[in-house]
Amino acid sequence: MNTEKEKMLSGQWYNPLDKQLSAERLAARKLQQQYNQSAPDDAPARSALLKQWLPNSGKHLYIEPPFFCDYGYNITTGAKVFFNFNCVVLDVAEVRIGNNVFFGPAVQIYTVKHPLDAKARNTLIEQALPVVIEDDVWIGGGAILLPGISIGKGSVVAAGSVVTGDIPPGVVAAGNPCRVIKAVTEQSP
Repeated sequence: MNTEKEKMLSGQWYNPLDKQLSAERLAARKLQQQYNQSAPDDAPARSALLKQWLPNSGKHLYIEPPFFCDYGYNITTGAKVFFNFNCVVLDVAEVRIGNNVFFGPAVQIYTVKHPLDAKARNTLIEQALPVVIEDDVWIGGGAILLPGISIGKGSVVAAGSVVTGDIPPGVVAAGNPCRVIKAVTEQSP
Protein backbone atom coordinates (compact mmCIF):
# COMPACT_ATOMS: atom_id res chain seq x y z
CA MET A 1 0.00 0.00 0.00
CA ASN A 2 1.30 3.46 -0.88
CA THR A 3 1.74 6.16 1.71
CA GLU A 4 -0.23 9.36 1.27
CA LYS A 5 3.01 11.12 0.26
CA GLU A 6 3.70 8.46 -2.41
CA LYS A 7 0.15 8.89 -3.69
CA MET A 8 0.58 12.68 -3.74
CA LEU A 9 3.87 12.53 -5.65
CA SER A 10 2.55 10.02 -8.20
CA GLY A 11 -0.57 12.04 -9.09
CA GLN A 12 -3.06 9.80 -7.29
CA TRP A 13 -5.86 11.07 -5.06
CA TYR A 14 -4.46 11.42 -1.54
CA ASN A 15 -5.30 12.77 1.92
CA PRO A 16 -3.43 16.06 2.60
CA LEU A 17 -4.20 15.78 6.33
CA ASP A 18 -1.83 12.82 6.62
CA LYS A 19 0.56 13.25 9.61
CA GLN A 20 3.74 13.10 7.52
CA LEU A 21 2.48 15.62 4.96
CA SER A 22 1.18 17.94 7.68
CA ALA A 23 4.56 17.83 9.43
CA GLU A 24 6.41 18.56 6.18
CA ARG A 25 4.16 21.55 5.42
CA LEU A 26 4.71 22.87 8.95
CA ALA A 27 8.49 22.56 8.57
CA ALA A 28 8.28 24.44 5.26
CA ARG A 29 6.12 27.16 6.91
CA LYS A 30 8.75 27.71 9.58
CA LEU A 31 11.50 28.20 6.99
CA GLN A 32 9.14 30.34 4.92
CA GLN A 33 8.46 32.60 7.89
CA GLN A 34 12.17 32.95 8.61
CA TYR A 35 12.92 33.82 4.98
CA ASN A 36 10.04 36.26 4.67
CA GLN A 37 11.19 38.07 7.81
CA SER A 38 14.90 38.01 6.97
CA ALA A 39 16.86 41.22 6.53
CA PRO A 40 17.23 42.23 2.86
CA ASP A 41 20.92 42.99 3.37
CA ASP A 42 21.73 39.59 4.89
CA ALA A 43 22.43 37.63 1.70
CA PRO A 44 24.34 34.77 3.42
CA ALA A 45 21.45 34.06 5.80
CA ARG A 46 18.89 34.22 2.99
CA SER A 47 20.99 31.93 0.82
CA ALA A 48 21.30 29.38 3.65
CA LEU A 49 17.55 29.47 4.27
CA LEU A 50 16.80 28.96 0.56
CA LYS A 51 19.11 25.94 0.38
CA GLN A 52 17.26 24.38 3.30
CA TRP A 53 13.76 25.43 2.24
CA LEU A 54 14.11 24.93 -1.55
CA PRO A 55 16.83 22.26 -1.77
CA ASN A 56 16.40 21.71 -5.52
CA SER A 57 17.12 25.27 -6.57
CA GLY A 58 19.82 26.28 -9.01
CA LYS A 59 22.43 29.02 -8.77
CA HIS A 60 21.31 32.61 -8.46
CA LEU A 61 17.75 31.98 -7.30
CA TYR A 62 16.42 35.30 -6.02
CA ILE A 63 13.10 35.63 -4.23
CA GLU A 64 11.63 38.93 -3.06
CA PRO A 65 9.70 38.21 0.14
CA PRO A 66 7.04 37.39 0.87
CA PHE A 67 7.02 34.08 -0.96
CA PHE A 68 4.75 31.16 -0.11
CA CYS A 69 4.80 27.44 -0.95
CA ASP A 70 3.51 24.16 0.46
CA TYR A 71 6.62 21.98 0.69
CA GLY A 72 9.58 23.58 -1.07
CA TYR A 73 11.20 20.28 -2.04
CA ASN A 74 8.89 19.93 -5.06
CA ILE A 75 10.20 23.15 -6.62
CA THR A 76 13.16 22.62 -8.96
CA THR A 77 14.81 25.64 -10.55
CA GLY A 78 17.59 26.21 -13.00
CA ALA A 79 20.04 29.11 -12.76
CA LYS A 80 19.05 32.78 -12.64
CA VAL A 81 15.42 32.49 -11.54
CA PHE A 82 13.72 35.56 -10.08
CA PHE A 83 10.45 35.74 -8.15
CA ASN A 84 9.08 39.22 -7.45
CA PHE A 85 7.01 40.06 -4.35
CA ASN A 86 4.00 37.98 -3.20
CA CYS A 87 4.38 34.88 -5.35
CA VAL A 88 2.65 31.63 -4.35
CA VAL A 89 3.71 28.15 -5.50
CA LEU A 90 1.46 25.33 -4.33
CA ASP A 91 4.06 22.65 -4.96
CA VAL A 92 2.09 19.54 -4.12
CA ALA A 93 3.42 18.08 -7.39
CA GLU A 94 6.72 19.01 -9.01
CA VAL A 95 7.12 22.56 -10.28
CA ARG A 96 10.06 22.46 -12.68
CA ILE A 97 11.46 25.85 -13.67
CA GLY A 98 14.25 26.26 -16.23
CA ASN A 99 17.08 28.78 -16.48
CA ASN A 100 16.58 32.54 -16.79
CA VAL A 101 12.92 32.54 -15.74
CA PHE A 102 11.34 35.69 -14.33
CA PHE A 103 8.10 35.97 -12.35
CA GLY A 104 6.33 39.29 -11.87
CA PRO A 105 4.69 40.13 -8.55
CA ALA A 106 1.78 38.04 -7.25
CA VAL A 107 2.23 35.15 -9.70
CA GLN A 108 0.45 32.00 -8.52
CA ILE A 109 1.37 28.47 -9.54
CA TYR A 110 -1.06 25.73 -8.57
CA THR A 111 -0.37 22.00 -8.89
CA VAL A 112 -3.22 20.81 -6.67
CA LYS A 113 -6.75 20.13 -7.81
CA HIS A 114 -9.88 19.04 -6.00
CA PRO A 115 -12.81 16.84 -7.06
CA LEU A 116 -15.60 18.62 -8.90
CA ASP A 117 -18.22 16.44 -7.21
CA ALA A 118 -19.17 18.02 -3.86
CA LYS A 119 -19.50 14.70 -2.03
CA ALA A 120 -15.99 13.63 -3.07
CA ARG A 121 -14.61 17.12 -2.42
CA ASN A 122 -16.00 17.05 1.13
CA THR A 123 -13.78 14.03 1.88
CA LEU A 124 -10.86 16.54 1.54
CA ILE A 125 -8.95 14.37 -0.94
CA GLU A 126 -6.72 16.10 -3.48
CA GLN A 127 -4.76 15.28 -6.59
CA ALA A 128 -1.72 17.05 -8.02
CA LEU A 129 -0.34 17.53 -11.51
CA PRO A 130 3.11 18.95 -12.29
CA VAL A 131 3.81 22.36 -13.83
CA VAL A 132 6.77 22.82 -16.19
CA ILE A 133 8.23 26.18 -17.15
CA GLU A 134 11.08 25.94 -19.66
CA ASP A 135 14.11 28.23 -20.07
CA ASP A 136 13.93 31.96 -20.80
CA VAL A 137 10.27 32.42 -19.82
CA TRP A 138 8.75 35.59 -18.38
CA ILE A 139 5.53 35.31 -16.39
CA GLY A 140 3.83 38.69 -15.94
CA GLY A 141 2.48 39.93 -12.62
CA GLY A 142 -0.71 38.41 -11.28
CA ALA A 143 -0.69 35.49 -13.73
CA ILE A 144 -2.16 32.20 -12.52
CA LEU A 145 -0.80 28.86 -13.76
CA LEU A 146 -3.13 25.89 -13.25
CA PRO A 147 -2.21 22.23 -12.59
CA GLY A 148 -0.69 20.14 -15.36
CA ILE A 149 0.41 22.92 -17.72
CA SER A 150 3.73 23.58 -19.42
CA ILE A 151 5.14 26.79 -20.84
CA GLY A 152 7.58 26.49 -23.72
CA LYS A 153 11.06 27.97 -23.99
CA GLY A 154 11.28 31.71 -24.57
CA SER A 155 7.58 32.42 -24.12
CA VAL A 156 5.97 35.37 -22.34
CA VAL A 157 2.74 35.09 -20.36
CA ALA A 158 1.10 38.50 -20.00
CA ALA A 159 0.18 39.98 -16.64
CA GLY A 160 -3.15 38.82 -15.25
CA SER A 161 -3.42 35.78 -17.51
CA VAL A 162 -4.91 32.47 -16.37
CA VAL A 163 -2.99 29.61 -17.97
CA THR A 164 -5.32 26.62 -18.31
CA GLY A 165 -3.40 24.71 -21.01
CA ASP A 166 0.07 24.33 -22.48
CA ILE A 167 1.78 27.36 -24.05
CA PRO A 168 4.17 26.56 -26.94
CA PRO A 169 7.73 27.89 -27.18
CA GLY A 170 8.51 31.39 -28.44
CA VAL A 171 5.12 33.05 -28.11
CA VAL A 172 3.36 35.82 -26.25
CA ALA A 173 0.20 34.53 -24.59
CA ALA A 174 -2.47 36.47 -22.72
CA GLY A 175 -6.01 36.38 -21.37
CA ASN A 176 -8.42 34.28 -19.39
CA PRO A 177 -8.13 31.62 -20.52
CA CYS A 178 -4.62 32.36 -21.72
CA ARG A 179 -4.11 31.94 -25.46
CA VAL A 180 -1.34 32.66 -27.95
CA ILE A 181 -1.43 36.26 -29.21
CA LYS A 182 1.70 36.35 -31.39
CA ALA A 183 5.21 35.03 -31.84
CA VAL A 184 8.01 36.63 -29.85
CA THR A 185 9.75 38.84 -32.41
CA GLU A 186 11.29 41.65 -30.36
CA GLN A 187 15.08 41.67 -30.37
CA SER A 188 17.27 42.65 -27.42
CA PRO A 189 18.47 46.26 -27.28
